Amino acid sequence: MKKYKSIIIFLIKFFVTYFLLVTIYNSYLQHSQEKEGVYKTASITTLVADQTVKVLTFFGYNVEAIQHDKEVSVKLVIEGEYTARVIEGCNSISLIILFISFIIAFSGSFKATFLFAIFGSIFIYVVNVLRIAFLTVMIYKFPEQLGILHDLVFPAIIYGAIFLLWVVWVNKFSNLKK
Repeated sequence: MKKYKSIIIFLIKFFVTYFLLVTIYNSYLQHSQEKEGVYKTASITTLVADQTVKVLTFFGYNVEAIQHDKEVSVKLVIEGEYTARVIEGCNSISLIILFISFIIAFSGSFKATFLFAIFGSIFIYVVNVLRIAFLTVMIYKFPEQLGILHDLVFPAIIYGAIFLLWVVWVNKFSNLKK
């Protein structure tokens, strides 16, 4: 049993953190999304859509984000064409929860864990907004490639970024190194 102590501690810390953060997030979603006749996305999802619009506008595209009237999502309309939608799963919060749970499970000093969780979460959020912006343009220009872009290329970007952060964390800051 002593031989598996570090694995058991990792799993306990990971799952306790994960379920605590997921519970908080789900409570937030229940209070911030409406479905009964009026569709409204959570404010974080709307913010991601709005920031995606700002990125694309910066690059010269005519883009707008419009609350979908038939589902809980925000439509991204590029050059007058409904191209993509941002749903709750696109706002990166679920991925940030997974990231933070791993960081805490392999914790380092409190300061290092706290700062890496904050800055890593910001990095993931920014990469996600840029990923959605790029995906929107690619779907607009190459709609026939939607499946490959949405299902393969773009998950690889965000999961790859998270994996790299985890590698840096474990090798540079976690107590595992010590």
